[in-house]
Amino acid sequence: MQYNKVEICCVNTAQLTVLSEPEKIRLLKLAQAGDKAARNDLICGNLRLVLSVVQRFANRGECMDDLFQVGCIGLIKSIDHFDISLQVRFSTYAVPMIIGEIRRYLRDNNAIRVSRSLRDIAYRAMQVKEQLTNEKGSEPTIQEIADVLNLPRADVVVALESIVAPISLYEPVYSDGGDTIYVMDQLGDNHDDTNWLDEIVLKEAIAALSDREKRILSLRFFRGKTQMEVASVIGISQAQVSRLEKSALKKIKAQLG
Repeated sequence: MQYNKVEICCVNTAQLTVLSEPEKIRLLKLAQAGDKAARNDLICGNLRLVLSVVQRFANRGECMDDLFQVGCIGLIKSIDHFDISLQVRFSTYAVPMIIGEIRRYLRDNNAIRVSRSLRDIAYRAMQVKEQLTNEKGSEPTIQEIADVLNLPRADVVVALESIVAPISLYEPVYSDGGDTIYVMDQLGDNHDDTNWLDEIVLKEAIAALSDREKRILSLRFFRGKTQMEVASVIGISQAQVSRLEKSALKKIKAQLG
């Protein structure tokens, strides 16, 4: 297979080696046992993986060389912490680590400066979110996170929003055969005269639903509960919630169609 030549950090990516999965596992075992040569071979053999992740951030106006170097840090952390016994592909573990490292870099180097105290609240909130998710088996609400932190809900919302990297209106979200859809293409026009007609039709469609269907949609899409949580509130099975939800959405789509 031929790859296009890409020069990044003085590396010709067309000349990079690509390791097979068995070879990665063999080198991982050696590297985690202290073999520095194997660790180096692993890094070099996965630089193309780093490049593929970095290219996702190509439209942010950042120096690609810097992002590539940061991505390599994420790769090295993946090599050092990967658990071979998990029986998953190395790339499945490494890609989120690389993305996380790049996003952390973008947050910390954002032109829009966020106060240290606000960042601290956000990071604590994310830790609590992960902890509660592991304990409950479902994603917690903002209020639940705020209760654990003993902070007002509004403070947690502001803190979490402050560390989200801004997205360009011209960032592509989908491309097919040269026809690219950008973020701005998905934004509605608030001045469209047909908007109020759509709202009336939607309200009528929802009004025609049964009380149980309305409650399920309210809990799912306005209060952000999972199907399992809705099932617990209403007193029916998760399968029934899923069936009723699909039925309600199908009725609404039929009215809007």
